Amino acid sequence: MQNSAPLIVQGDRTLLLDVHAPLADECRCALIPFAELERSPEHLHTYRLSPLSLWNAAGAGFTPDYAVDVLKKYSRFDIPQSVSTWIYETAARFGKIRLVPDSVQGAAKPAEDSLILQTDSLAVFRELEANKKLAKYLTPVGENLRFRLSLTDRGTIKEELLKTGWPVKDEVPLKEGEFLDIHMREKTLSGKDFIVRRYQKEAAEAFLGDCGPGTGFGTLVLPCGSGKTIIGILLMAKLRTNTLIVTANISSVHQWIDEIIDKTDLSAEKIGEYSGEKKEIRPVTAATYQVLTRRPEKDGPYPHFKLFRERNWGLIIYDEVHLLPAPVFRVTAELQAVRRAGLTATLVREDGCEGLVFSLVGPKRYDVPWKELETSGWIADAECIEFRVDLDKGKELEYAVASVRQKHRIAGENPLKVPLVLDLVKRFPDDRILIIGQYLNQLFEIAGLLNIPIITGKTPIRERDMIYNDFRQGKLRVLAVSKVANFAIDLPDASMAIQISGTFGSRQEEAQRLGRILRPKNRTARFITLITADTQEEEYGSNRQQFLAEQGYSYRLVRRIEEIPDCDNTNESSEKLNGAETARGTV
Repeated sequence: MQNSAPLIVQGDRTLLLDVHAPLADECRCALIPFAELERSPEHLHTYRLSPLSLWNAAGAGFTPDYAVDVLKKYSRFDIPQSVSTWIYETAARFGKIRLVPDSVQGAAKPAEDSLILQTDSLAVFRELEANKKLAKYLTPVGENLRFRLSLTDRGTIKEELLKTGWPVKDEVPLKEGEFLDIHMREKTLSGKDFIVRRYQKEAAEAFLGDCGPGTGFGTLVLPCGSGKTIIGILLMAKLRTNTLIVTANISSVHQWIDEIIDKTDLSAEKIGEYSGEKKEIRPVTAATYQVLTRRPEKDGPYPHFKLFRERNWGLIIYDEVHLLPAPVFRVTAELQAVRRAGLTATLVREDGCEGLVFSLVGPKRYDVPWKELETSGWIADAECIEFRVDLDKGKELEYAVASVRQKHRIAGENPLKVPLVLDLVKRFPDDRILIIGQYLNQLFEIAGLLNIPIITGKTPIRERDMIYNDFRQGKLRVLAVSKVANFAIDLPDASMAIQISGTFGSRQEEAQRLGRILRPKNRTARFITLITADTQEEEYGSNRQQFLAEQGYSYRLVRRIEEIPDCDNTNESSEKLNGAETARGTV
């Protein structure tokens, strides 16, 4: 027993890290390769050992001995024998099946349109041979425990085998993309010093392997406001190759292009926009998921998928990778030879498809707790408040007899929320406020009463960009936005978000909406959610808050506006901000 050790290893393979223990930081770094961070509240962080986490570690060069030694070194109590045994047995499955180039006997070089899946175990070979789902991809090759498969099925077969409990050790080399001469600037175009933050460098190194094992493919998980775009640009500058960037919406495409021009020496002529408005394919091209998945006929082909093959890409960046739609998953499965980087604030998906991100884009290579960046001043201090509102008496009978879906809408559109929003805007005149909601009629009513602009999915791109720009420049103090603003929108001076309704119990949406106000600033950011009391909204609200609670944020419940004090701009907050000020341009 080591009383001062930071780690508690439990029989269910969860790991509890006491962040106040002397070796906590050292232990956290040692856990990253083989354990998944699940929750990071203020005092105890929870990690979990899973088959996927161990296979990811094995793929990056870490042995089961390393994992067991780390647990022994930092564990406060003896490790349960069942845990160490499980680690060795699970990790042993990695490498039993290997994917290699198809070297045809007598040929000068491997076949370009096929690969070989091989194993040294007859039992494993027979198991795969008997699997009817795999039969359409795999063709047995003689009696030497090998299968041949099409090059385009490389990702699909890895995905299908992972579902059966067999990870594939992919030994087929990544191809080199076309060279692109690109370098990071030391000063932005406005003349400000440009400094890449320590954790941004660490994330790039974890992906590339500059400091330890790296593969050139994988997912980087960092909070909103931490500058994930800068990490993507840093990868581009290190790899110096043609790059395709796929992101959530047209505003995000424009932000990527602006940041690349501002932070690198790449000229605008070498950066293309591939969207509903333009179809430019250049050495660096930014596209939207929407245009890539658009097709003329419901059951027809996806004509814009040709973009993936139009150039010799050396890197594909999937921004907000947790949004990756199913059709793009399919083409991503075909592009396993290309370096692939996924960027996201959270891999939570309500449909449970996180595994697809891991198997097709790549495993998690870097993760940092939200609260750690808040403490360092890289993202804003945030206070989460749940405001309980009574249901309008005129809606009580309608709510009582409504279906489940109708109940959600009635509670979300509760008329008593409208005057409350007006009072909040009036009470906090120094805040830059985003009013976010699910239902457009409700948003238009509030926007009309406050005489403010509103952005929805139907707002023209040019008008949308102008409104966002006015908000950034301080010409607008309050802005109403629908769910189109959930993702990849940079509004650095927003200090308060008022969430009037949401998408059922989506934890992902909750995290993204909080992210709209996390850019560093000299005041505490506030995330206020209006919940109709004693309705279905309370249950959904609890689920939505789950992710934020796991990141260390606590919700305060209030019933009256007077219970929300004026914003406290403490000296401590200012000191943290001053320490981060030199890098604000990197967000």
